[in-house]
Amino acid sequence: MSRSNSRSRAPAVEIEADVTDLGHDGRGVARIDGKAVFVAGALEGERVRLRIRQRHRHFDEAEVVEVLSPSPHRVEPKCPHFGQCGGCSLQHLDAAAQIAAKQRVLADNFARIGKVEPAQWLPPLVDEPWGYRRKGRLSVRSVAKKGRVLVGFREEANPRYVADIRHCDVLHPALGSKIELIGDLVSAMDAAADIPQIEFAAGDDTVALVFRHMQPLSERDREALTAFGQAHGFAIYLQPGGVSSVHPLWPEAPRLAFKLSPGGGAQDVELEFQPLDFVQVNAGMNRRMMARAMELLDPQPTDRVLDLFCGLGNFTLPIARRVAEVAGVEGEHGLVARAADNARRNGIANAGFHVANLFEDQRGAEWARQPWDKLLLDPPRAGADQVLAYLPHKATRRIVYVSCHPASLARDAGILVNQHGFRLSAAGVMDMFPHTAHVESIAVFER
Repeated sequence: MSRSNSRSRAPAVEIEADVTDLGHDGRGVARIDGKAVFVAGALEGERVRLRIRQRHRHFDEAEVVEVLSPSPHRVEPKCPHFGQCGGCSLQHLDAAAQIAAKQRVLADNFARIGKVEPAQWLPPLVDEPWGYRRKGRLSVRSVAKKGRVLVGFREEANPRYVADIRHCDVLHPALGSKIELIGDLVSAMDAAADIPQIEFAAGDDTVALVFRHMQPLSERDREALTAFGQAHGFAIYLQPGGVSSVHPLWPEAPRLAFKLSPGGGAQDVELEFQPLDFVQVNAGMNRRMMARAMELLDPQPTDRVLDLFCGLGNFTLPIARRVAEVAGVEGEHGLVARAADNARRNGIANAGFHVANLFEDQRGAEWARQPWDKLLLDPPRAGADQVLAYLPHKATRRIVYVSCHPASLARDAGILVNQHGFRLSAAGVMDMFPHTAHVESIAVFER
């Protein structure tokens, strides 16, 4: 007996429909015969002619053929590749409406998942919406039919393919204008078919490109990469294997670093990092987020603060400038080592760092048994529910939670309010990824 597939290719039938909502991934939502249809390129309030791309058991996926009645918030996308490239999903929606949509997503998750509502909505944090992306991964694919190598993000309609783009307006300006040149560079290399991706990372003064290569590079290729780095001001790294195999090709010892100025002057902190380390994608928003986190945490000279999922010390070290003691906890050994090095370089002696998998029970660890006045959390998408099984202690009176996923924040907010007796005193969104549906947010909880 065969089992029918719940997903199938749909015939190219065009249908008119009203778009009644904007989905959490940036696609418009329509209902046809009672079934949800997610429509790429459509906005809430529009009437469109759509084409079904793929049918599923409980929903269908479609694309806009024609906008019959446009939203008043529809704008002309800046990028000519919008709609083909999957790197952005909201360039056709004006900036204010993008922020409002993200705020609605956060509010909906709080109400639906956490069953909580903040006492105060914080004004959204925004920064420069173009040229903001300092960290990411570009896909690379040699396409024989086009006679060249494509470098960019995956296609919106078919993520198996790399979008054919020539530049990118959201990338760091030193990189975004050179996408086509990088494609030409790889096209001319002996290893053109053996480079699947290029990671990029920008510090304040240096932009690094990390070329992943599946086979050893010829001397000719190494010379070409070096010459490209010299000509365009990029630090070039090679990655022949896993993360630990990354090493510089040119210059011999590049330095990646960025400054944070939480209080200005003597309170400046500079963080050095490696090109594959996690850093906040948006440098301008990171500075604004830091200022807001400090305002909400309200660090005092006598406070002892615990920073969980601390990474390189992005929050830990600025906090250390203002409190008696701070401890940062992170699961990746390399990040913890570099955080400790950053503390030493900045002359900070009251910050300690610990390696611990925060998705496992750590209640026996010394740092977990100590009383902390305040807590800062910046977890990955999975959130912090494992940590919240044993923290915070009764001595903790304030928690600042930085989130990259509204559903996990909402779940954890419910835990803090309903199980630990905290009040969700304020929350709001931060536009860390303009022109995308990604929702970054921050919340503060008080006893």
